[in-house]
Amino acid sequence: MKDLKVQNTLPFVVLLIIAVAAIFVPTLPAFVDNGKYSSADITWMLVATALVFLMTPALAFFYGGMVHRKNILSTMMKSIVATGVVTVFWVVVGYSLCFGESLGGFIGNPATHFMFKGVASGAPWSLTPTIPLSLFALFQLMFAIITPGLVVGAVAERIRFTSYTLFILLFSLLVYAPIAHWTWHPDGFLFKMGALDFAGGTVVHISAGCAALAGALVLKRRQSHIEQRNIPPANIPYVLIGTGLLWFGWFGFNAGSAGAANALAVSAFATTNTAAAAAGLSWMFFDVLRGKKPSVLGFCIGAVVGLVAITPASGYVAIPQSIFIGFIAAIISNMAVHYKERSTVDDRLDVFPCHGLGGMVGMLMTGIFATKTVNAGGNDGLWYGNMSFFLIQLKALSIVVSYSFIVSYFIFKFINLVLPMRVSLEDEALGLDATQHNEKYGRRPDLG
Repeated sequence: MKDLKVQNTLPFVVLLIIAVAAIFVPTLPAFVDNGKYSSADITWMLVATALVFLMTPALAFFYGGMVHRKNILSTMMKSIVATGVVTVFWVVVGYSLCFGESLGGFIGNPATHFMFKGVASGAPWSLTPTIPLSLFALFQLMFAIITPGLVVGAVAERIRFTSYTLFILLFSLLVYAPIAHWTWHPDGFLFKMGALDFAGGTVVHISAGCAALAGALVLKRRQSHIEQRNIPPANIPYVLIGTGLLWFGWFGFNAGSAGAANALAVSAFATTNTAAAAAGLSWMFFDVLRGKKPSVLGFCIGAVVGLVAITPASGYVAIPQSIFIGFIAAIISNMAVHYKERSTVDDRLDVFPCHGLGGMVGMLMTGIFATKTVNAGGNDGLWYGNMSFFLIQLKALSIVVSYSFIVSYFIFKFINLVLPMRVSLEDEALGLDATQHNEKYGRRPDLG
């Protein structure tokens, strides 16, 4: 009982300390627009930042619609709570770890922008010179928010809310921040190696997908999975709404990664839409080929896989090639889901087959179809005769897969030691909405 009281008190005390400490942070003047910023670029990046934020509640709908009715709210809550945890973490030290002064190409100096020091008044980020540093920091925050939210789908219907909240913090600190620094900081070792990830194939999707697989292995199987009971999606219209909002928000995710309102943003916007469309059709038609009926769920999942796969490539490949990227990614993920269902791995919402493998396919497709014709700052891929760049992409992929899986596995193991992650079998049977949140889809349990 005493341990439970400490567990319930500690999060509030930590937040209280941060809130009080924030009072004493010196206030510096905001940035002064001395003509070096572009109003068009600022406007577009503000819109793109809002679009990426929308993807987190969209993900909550997407996941919430696919679980059992008694777990809808708990699943949605675990995605949306990342907006709180990661935002506070980002302001305190997260942004510094990702984009602060590089320490050997592996991590940012936490003191560089501790408590957002110098962000509001600082010089613009070197790769986005036409927008304020604060806007760049907020745009990147939205990526950091959604990444741990993706992992929810693999561990849904059996993980304690408090344990998952701690996972969000540790994952952001030990997995997301280092990989973001390696990949997107000009002094990061993957960046210097020449690896290209336009909008988060490695940083977001591979890291989250591998963490999801680690979580599924540590938490083991749900009782319904052991008994091989088929649980139909609770609300397919929720999945459709979530897909539509994810697709909409993804335009900010990918086109916003151009960092400006320019031709590259337009190209990324077009490749994003094209790959998603091709992947949705590919998944649906492949299901029909295998004797299934065309389904709303199939098209929606396929479209999301296409969005995942085009993410690292969106600013480096041409529009026609994005059709192939979406097409092949959907088939690979579809087959992976099929074989996963015949295994003992309980990745509830197929996060690893869709996001993990989708991100990997996207990184390799970037290594094949990237062209300097689209982005002079990129590289030519294997399709254009450059084998060395493809091998760089393969090496970067291998590093990120290994690191994110191993570290995430130990994070889950550590949390399980200090704060048991699995709910009891009784709570699992009753549903996490009622047992973890005292809420129920449609009404509160205590109100009947």
